[in-house]
Amino acid sequence: MQLKKQWFSELLGQFGTRVIPVLMVLAIVGVSPVFAEEECEPVDKKRIKIEGYISKSFRKHRKQIFKEFGEIGSTRVALRVYPMGETSKVIAVGRCVPAYIAQHIIKKSIEYSTGVESLVQQQFVHSHWVGVGVTMFDEPSQQFVSVEQVKQLLRPDISDEEFHVLYRKLSVPDDLVPFFGLKSPNVKIAQPN
Repeated sequence: MQLKKQWFSELLGQFGTRVIPVLMVLAIVGVSPVFAEEECEPVDKKRIKIEGYISKSFRKHRKQIFKEFGEIGSTRVALRVYPMGETSKVIAVGRCVPAYIAQHIIKKSIEYSTGVESLVQQQFVHSHWVGVGVTMFDEPSQQFVSVEQVKQLLRPDISDEEFHVLYRKLSVPDDLVPFFGLKSPNVKIAQPN
């Protein structure tokens, strides 16, 4: 009887140390929402939120400018005047934002903020959201873009799919980023889908 108890406890120990962790990993990976990419809802059902800052020099005309950002339709505008100096030259576009809305917002950003010099990776942005002059993203999650690259995004003949493929391609940050005077591996790289 003692031998059976010892054998049973050894079997349970082996089962617990080998099988249970494997089952836990499979359960976590199998039901993880990270791997499931939801389909984009149309903008007539879920509006695009435009959030961020315009330059302080436009403070007196802010209401009219906010209307200009939202004149494209299917949007909610939550912009503010940047309280000090110039706005960040960053723009972030979610993966479900139609190209015509994104292009309208980029044009208005160039006009009413300090321009567009960096793009934020789409993997860090909500699907129905656009950030204008936003400061919430650190430098490793951004990528500098040239004026010519911004012009490519503003082409009038570009489809929604082509726009987002190009945006994802242009927004992949460098492999090495400056960190305390050294070039360190970038931990914020998310490969485009």
